[in-house]
This record gives sequence, C-alpha cells and structure tokens, in this order.
Amino acid sequence: MGEYSVNEEMHLEAVVRQVLAHPRYQHLERGLVQALARQELAKGRTSREAVKAVRSKLHQVAASYLERPIDYSAWLERLHTLPRDRQHPQVKAFCLEMMRLHTSTRERLPYLEAFYQQALTPVGPIHSLLDLASGLNPLAIPWLPLAPDAQIVAWEIFADMVDFLNHFFTHLEITGQAELRDLSTTLPTQPFQVVFLLKTLPCLEQLDKTLSRRLVESIPADYLLVSFPTYSLGGRGKGMRVNYAQRFEQLVADKPWTIWRFDFPTELAFLVHKGGCGG
Repeated sequence: MGEYSVNEEMHLEAVVRQVLAHPRYQHLERGLVQALARQELAKGRTSREAVKAVRSKLHQVAASYLERPIDYSAWLERLHTLPRDRQHPQVKAFCLEMMRLHTSTRERLPYLEAFYQQALTPVGPIHSLLDLASGLNPLAIPWLPLAPDAQIVAWEIFADMVDFLNHFFTHLEITGQAELRDLSTTLPTQPFQVVFLLKTLPCLEQLDKTLSRRLVESIPADYLLVSFPTYSLGGRGKGMRVNYAQRFEQLVADKPWTIWRFDFPTELAFLVHKGGCGG
C-alpha cells in the first residue's frame, strides 16, 4: 500500500471515529459507517462535510426511528424480574411498553395481533425465522405462531440493541440469537422457513437502489413477509400505499411466486411464498 493510500485510510478512519463519537451513532455496526464514509470521501468531500453527510444518511436509514437513545440497562433490570413464560401477562405488558420506543413497532401496536394472525395464516406454525433489520420486532414474539422447536435469528445494525435482544432471548428461553449485521454488505445465505423484511426495503434503498431486488430474489426462504409504511415519520400519507404497492408489484412481476396482500391502518404487507427454500 503506497503512502497516498495510507493517508487515505487514515482520513477515512478519522471520519468514521467522528461519526461514531456521536451518542446516536456510537453503537452502529462499524462496517456500515465505514462504507458510507468511503462513498462520501470519494465524492471529494472534506472530512467535516463527509461526517455531516454520513450522519445525515444514518439518520434517514436508522436513527430517526428512535426518538431518543434507549436505556437498555434499565430495561434489562426489568426484564430479569419477569417470568420466563413468554405468554405471561407481565411479559406481554413489558414487550408492548418497550415496542413503543421504536417508531416502526409503535405504529403497529394498535393492530399487532391482527397483523401477525392475518399475514402469517398461510404459513402455519413457524419453525425457523430470520428477522432482517429487526429493530424491536422480536419483542412481538409472544404474538407469533411459533412451533415449539422454533429457531429465531434477528439481524440488526445497533450493537446495544443486539445485546439486549440476546438477553431477551435467553431470559424467555427462545432458541436463537441476535446478530450485528449490515444488510447493505451481507446477504443471508442460510435457509429459513420465514424471513421478515418489515418496513425495511425503503430504508435499504437509501443505501443502495439495487438492494431490494437482490434481497427479495436471493433470500433462501419458503416465505417472505415484506411490509411498507403508509405514512411518513411526520404523519403524511402522500400516496405511499399506492406507490409502494406499485413498486413491489414491479419487483416481483416476473416471479412464479404466490403472493398475498394485506392492508393495515399504517402498513402495507405482502406475504410471498417462494417455496421449498427454507429450513
């Protein structure tokens, strides 16, 4: 590596450190921050400009869904006082309360039970589930139609959220784990019966316009549950339901898959039966 490349790498690392120094971004998967910083510096931006641009992008794709940092230590203390039965009323109350902390799951709470009952009816009991860009979705596990032997994996880009979810899985004796993974650089290869992409594709397209198609086509799953928000974070509909429906239909137009559509108050969902891929 020549001297210019060494300087370039030092410049890159300086930008990454500055981005991660912000409390909102300090727990983010480092590879994602590094990739975004590299893109911005390649545009000829100064370090200061690159830091601002990367933080802006990260806000769009992730941080804006958390109104404030979550005090995971306090929530862990409460978690460890709960029964281990995931159907216990205290456990469900805890999950509902915590899901309010993330915009994506908070919006789903008024129709939480109906969402999973209706959208997963064709699937039957779930034996293996991969939740991509999960956020706090795994706290809805008490409402999922899981088989007794169900294995669950969640991918997320916030390390502190991953750590909490692993404690949650352990406490409730759920077989599986949460993993720190960036979907813009790593696509899943292990087969699953069901894969969740809940309100995920619009965020990923902020990073890479080709990612939605690559993900939907390549994921080895029997079923994909894909959903889209029908209101912006500011509460405006702006024809989002129609637009996302059209975009998804274009995405799967040439596929021999069975697809069900489900309309909920703030969310549009599609269950895609790819068939014969999952474990």
